Amino acid sequence: MSNPTRLAALTLLLLSATACGPVDRLKNVGKAPALSAIESPTAQPGYRPVQMPMPPPEQLHYASNSLWQTGSRAFFKDQRAARIGDILTVRVSITDKAEIENTTKRSRSNSENMGIPNFFGLENKVPSTVDPSNLVTTDSTASSEGEGSVDRSEKLTTNVAAVVTQVLPNGNLVVEGRQEIRVNFEIRELIVAGIVRPEDIQSDNTIDSNKIAEARIAYGGRGQITDVQQPRYGQQVMDVVLPF
Repeated sequence: MSNPTRLAALTLLLLSATACGPVDRLKNVGKAPALSAIESPTAQPGYRPVQMPMPPPEQLHYASNSLWQTGSRAFFKDQRAARIGDILTVRVSITDKAEIENTTKRSRSNSENMGIPNFFGLENKVPSTVDPSNLVTTDSTASSEGEGSVDRSEKLTTNVAAVVTQVLPNGNLVVEGRQEIRVNFEIRELIVAGIVRPEDIQSDNTIDSNKIAEARIAYGGRGQITDVQQPRYGQQVMDVVLPF
Protein backbone atom coordinates (compact mmCIF):
# COMPACT_ATOMS: atom_id res chain seq x y z
CA MET A 1 0.00 0.00 0.00
CA SER A 2 1.45 3.33 -1.05
CA ASN A 3 1.96 6.22 1.33
CA PRO A 4 -0.92 8.35 -0.09
CA THR A 5 -3.25 5.36 0.26
CA ARG A 6 -2.17 4.79 3.83
CA LEU A 7 -2.65 8.46 4.65
CA ALA A 8 -6.14 8.40 3.14
CA ALA A 9 -7.03 5.25 5.08
CA LEU A 10 -5.77 6.76 8.33
CA THR A 11 -7.71 9.98 7.69
CA LEU A 12 -10.88 8.00 6.97
CA LEU A 13 -10.41 6.00 10.18
CA LEU A 14 -10.02 9.15 12.26
CA LEU A 15 -13.06 10.76 10.67
CA SER A 16 -15.20 7.66 11.21
CA ALA A 17 -14.11 7.42 14.85
CA THR A 18 -14.94 11.04 15.57
CA ALA A 19 -17.69 11.71 13.03
CA CYS A 20 -20.37 12.68 15.52
CA GLY A 21 -18.35 15.47 17.11
CA PRO A 22 -17.27 17.42 14.00
CA VAL A 23 -20.64 16.96 12.24
CA ASP A 24 -22.57 18.27 15.23
CA ARG A 25 -20.17 21.18 15.59
CA LEU A 26 -20.52 22.09 11.90
CA LYS A 27 -24.30 22.04 12.19
CA ASN A 28 -24.19 24.44 15.15
CA VAL A 29 -21.71 26.97 13.75
CA GLY A 30 -22.86 30.41 14.82
CA LYS A 31 -25.54 28.99 17.12
CA ALA A 32 -25.67 28.80 20.90
CA PRO A 33 -25.50 25.24 22.31
CA ALA A 34 -28.93 23.76 22.85
CA LEU A 35 -30.19 23.03 26.34
CA SER A 36 -30.91 19.44 27.25
CA ALA A 37 -34.51 18.28 27.34
CA ILE A 38 -36.10 17.70 30.74
CA GLU A 39 -36.23 13.95 31.24
CA SER A 40 -36.91 11.55 34.06
CA PRO A 41 -33.64 10.42 35.71
CA THR A 42 -35.08 6.89 35.96
CA ALA A 43 -35.42 6.74 32.16
CA GLN A 44 -31.71 7.33 31.49
CA PRO A 45 -29.80 4.37 29.98
CA GLY A 46 -27.34 4.12 32.87
CA TYR A 47 -29.90 4.52 35.67
CA ARG A 48 -29.93 1.82 38.32
CA PRO A 49 -32.05 1.82 41.49
CA VAL A 50 -29.95 2.33 44.62
CA GLN A 51 -29.71 -0.63 46.97
CA MET A 52 -28.34 -0.13 50.46
CA PRO A 53 -28.27 -2.32 53.60
CA MET A 54 -31.66 -2.06 55.27
CA PRO A 55 -32.76 -2.77 58.87
CA PRO A 56 -35.33 -5.51 59.43
CA PRO A 57 -38.92 -4.31 58.96
CA GLU A 58 -40.87 -3.35 62.06
CA GLN A 59 -44.46 -4.34 62.62
CA LEU A 60 -46.87 -1.49 63.22
CA HIS A 61 -48.70 -1.46 66.53
CA TYR A 62 -51.64 0.80 67.18
CA ALA A 63 -52.44 1.83 70.72
CA SER A 64 -55.97 2.68 71.63
CA ASN A 65 -56.72 6.33 72.45
CA SER A 66 -53.40 7.38 70.88
CA LEU A 67 -52.66 9.40 67.77
CA TRP A 68 -49.07 8.18 67.58
CA GLN A 69 -48.20 5.51 65.04
CA THR A 70 -45.31 3.12 65.71
CA GLY A 71 -42.40 3.81 63.38
CA SER A 72 -43.41 7.39 62.65
CA ARG A 73 -40.63 9.96 62.46
CA ALA A 74 -42.73 12.97 63.38
CA PHE A 75 -46.12 13.73 64.91
CA PHE A 76 -47.24 16.54 62.62
CA LYS A 77 -47.10 16.38 58.84
CA ASP A 78 -45.01 19.04 57.11
CA GLN A 79 -44.34 20.11 53.54
CA ARG A 80 -40.79 18.81 53.30
CA ALA A 81 -39.88 16.38 50.54
CA ALA A 82 -40.85 12.84 51.46
CA ARG A 83 -42.27 11.10 48.39
CA ILE A 84 -41.17 10.29 44.87
CA GLY A 85 -41.45 13.39 42.72
CA ASP A 86 -41.11 15.86 45.62
CA ILE A 87 -38.58 18.66 45.24
CA LEU A 88 -36.03 19.94 47.73
CA THR A 89 -33.20 22.45 47.50
CA VAL A 90 -29.60 21.29 47.91
CA ARG A 91 -27.16 23.91 49.17
CA VAL A 92 -23.86 22.96 47.58
CA SER A 93 -20.92 24.29 49.55
CA ILE A 94 -17.53 22.73 48.86
CA THR A 95 -14.31 24.16 50.26
CA ASP A 96 -11.43 21.82 49.60
CA LYS A 97 -7.79 22.62 50.31
CA ALA A 98 -4.95 20.11 50.39
CA GLU A 99 -1.19 20.46 50.62
CA ILE A 100 0.90 17.30 50.35
CA GLU A 101 4.65 17.03 49.94
CA ASN A 102 6.64 13.80 49.80
CA THR A 103 10.35 13.12 49.38
CA THR A 104 11.77 9.63 48.97
CA LYS A 105 15.41 8.57 48.70
CA ARG A 106 16.76 5.05 48.40
CA SER A 107 20.21 3.58 47.68
CA ARG A 108 21.74 0.12 47.68
CA SER A 109 25.23 -1.29 46.99
CA ASN A 110 26.11 -4.98 46.67
CA SER A 111 29.42 -6.76 46.03
CA GLU A 112 29.92 -10.51 45.48
CA ASN A 113 33.25 -12.35 45.00
CA MET A 114 33.49 -16.11 44.46
CA GLY A 115 36.51 -18.32 43.73
CA ILE A 116 37.64 -22.01 43.88
CA PRO A 117 41.35 -22.18 44.77
CA ASN A 118 41.23 -25.95 45.15
CA PHE A 119 38.86 -28.25 43.32
CA PHE A 120 39.95 -31.92 43.47
CA GLY A 121 43.27 -30.97 41.91
CA LEU A 122 41.59 -29.86 38.70
CA GLU A 123 42.53 -26.23 39.34
CA ASN A 124 45.95 -26.95 37.82
CA LYS A 125 44.36 -27.96 34.52
CA VAL A 126 42.64 -24.64 33.83
CA PRO A 127 44.36 -22.19 31.47
CA SER A 128 47.00 -19.99 33.01
CA THR A 129 44.90 -16.93 32.20
CA VAL A 130 42.18 -18.08 34.61
CA ASP A 131 42.55 -17.32 38.30
CA PRO A 132 40.66 -20.02 40.27
CA SER A 133 40.59 -17.87 43.39
CA ASN A 134 38.75 -15.10 41.60
CA LEU A 135 36.34 -16.75 39.21
CA VAL A 136 33.22 -14.57 39.67
CA THR A 137 33.02 -11.01 40.88
CA THR A 138 29.78 -8.99 40.79
CA ASP A 139 29.09 -5.44 41.82
CA SER A 140 25.73 -3.67 41.75
CA THR A 141 24.68 -0.22 42.79
CA ALA A 142 21.13 1.15 42.69
CA SER A 143 19.72 4.44 43.81
CA SER A 144 16.44 6.27 43.36
CA GLU A 145 15.17 9.64 44.41
CA GLY A 146 11.64 10.98 44.11
CA GLU A 147 9.92 14.15 45.13
CA GLY A 148 6.32 15.21 44.69
CA SER A 149 3.98 17.87 45.96
CA VAL A 150 0.26 18.67 45.68
CA ASP A 151 -1.25 22.09 46.33
CA ARG A 152 -4.99 22.15 45.60
CA SER A 153 -7.64 24.68 46.57
CA GLU A 154 -11.25 24.46 45.37
CA LYS A 155 -14.39 26.32 46.36
CA LEU A 156 -17.95 25.94 45.05
CA THR A 157 -21.06 27.54 46.52
CA THR A 158 -24.45 27.33 44.83
CA ASN A 159 -28.00 26.01 45.18
CA VAL A 160 -29.76 23.44 43.01
CA ALA A 161 -33.25 21.92 43.18
CA ALA A 162 -33.34 18.12 43.29
CA VAL A 163 -36.14 15.63 42.74
CA VAL A 164 -36.81 12.57 44.90
CA THR A 165 -36.42 9.61 42.53
CA GLN A 166 -36.67 6.76 45.02
CA VAL A 167 -37.69 6.07 48.62
CA LEU A 168 -35.64 3.34 50.26
CA PRO A 169 -37.29 0.81 52.63
CA ASN A 170 -35.82 2.55 55.69
CA GLY A 171 -37.27 5.92 54.65
CA ASN A 172 -34.13 7.52 53.21
CA LEU A 173 -34.57 9.43 49.98
CA VAL A 174 -32.59 9.11 46.74
CA VAL A 175 -32.42 12.54 45.12
CA GLU A 176 -31.02 13.83 41.86
CA GLY A 177 -30.89 17.37 40.52
CA ARG A 178 -29.58 18.89 37.31
CA GLN A 179 -29.18 22.55 36.46
CA GLU A 180 -28.13 24.15 33.18
CA ILE A 181 -27.41 27.84 32.68
CA ARG A 182 -26.57 29.32 29.30
CA VAL A 183 -24.54 32.52 29.19
CA ASN A 184 -23.91 33.68 25.62
CA PHE A 185 -22.41 30.62 23.91
CA GLU A 186 -21.45 28.63 27.00
CA ILE A 187 -23.60 26.29 29.10
CA ARG A 188 -22.68 25.63 32.72
CA GLU A 189 -23.94 22.33 34.13
CA LEU A 190 -24.40 21.30 37.76
CA ILE A 191 -25.41 17.77 38.73
CA VAL A 192 -26.16 16.61 42.27
CA ALA A 193 -27.21 13.11 43.35
CA GLY A 194 -27.13 11.03 46.51
CA ILE A 195 -29.05 9.71 49.52
CA VAL A 196 -30.50 11.95 52.24
CA ARG A 197 -32.26 11.38 55.54
CA PRO A 198 -35.64 13.07 55.95
CA GLU A 199 -34.47 14.27 59.39
CA ASP A 200 -31.63 16.24 57.77
CA ILE A 201 -34.02 18.23 55.59
CA GLN A 202 -34.57 21.59 57.27
CA SER A 203 -37.92 23.25 57.79
CA ASP A 204 -37.47 25.40 54.66
CA ASN A 205 -37.08 22.19 52.59
CA THR A 206 -33.32 22.61 52.09
CA ILE A 207 -30.38 20.36 52.86
CA ASP A 208 -26.63 20.92 52.93
CA SER A 209 -24.52 18.95 50.49
CA ASN A 210 -22.27 17.66 53.30
CA LYS A 211 -25.27 15.70 54.66
CA ILE A 212 -25.80 13.75 51.45
CA ALA A 213 -24.54 10.16 51.54
CA GLU A 214 -22.97 8.69 48.40
CA ALA A 215 -22.92 12.24 47.06
CA ARG A 216 -22.15 12.72 43.37
CA ILE A 217 -21.56 16.37 42.49
CA ALA A 218 -20.37 17.44 39.05
CA TYR A 219 -19.80 21.00 37.84
CA GLY A 220 -18.64 21.75 34.33
CA GLY A 221 -19.65 23.26 31.03
CA ARG A 222 -19.89 22.91 27.29
CA GLY A 223 -19.78 25.41 24.49
CA GLN A 224 -17.30 27.47 22.53
CA ILE A 225 -14.96 28.25 25.44
CA THR A 226 -14.83 24.64 26.61
CA ASP A 227 -14.34 23.47 23.03
CA VAL A 228 -11.35 25.76 22.48
CA GLN A 229 -9.72 24.54 25.69
CA GLN A 230 -9.86 20.90 24.54
CA PRO A 231 -7.26 19.31 22.22
CA ARG A 232 -8.44 18.52 18.69
CA TYR A 233 -9.99 15.10 18.03
CA GLY A 234 -7.02 13.94 15.99
CA GLN A 235 -4.62 14.87 18.76
CA GLN A 236 -6.71 13.02 21.35
CA VAL A 237 -6.78 9.90 19.18
CA MET A 238 -3.03 10.03 18.59
CA ASP A 239 -2.40 10.48 22.32
CA VAL A 240 -4.24 7.21 22.92
CA VAL A 241 -2.76 5.25 20.02
CA LEU A 242 0.89 6.31 20.06
CA PRO A 243 3.00 4.35 22.56
CA PHE A 244 5.60 7.11 22.95
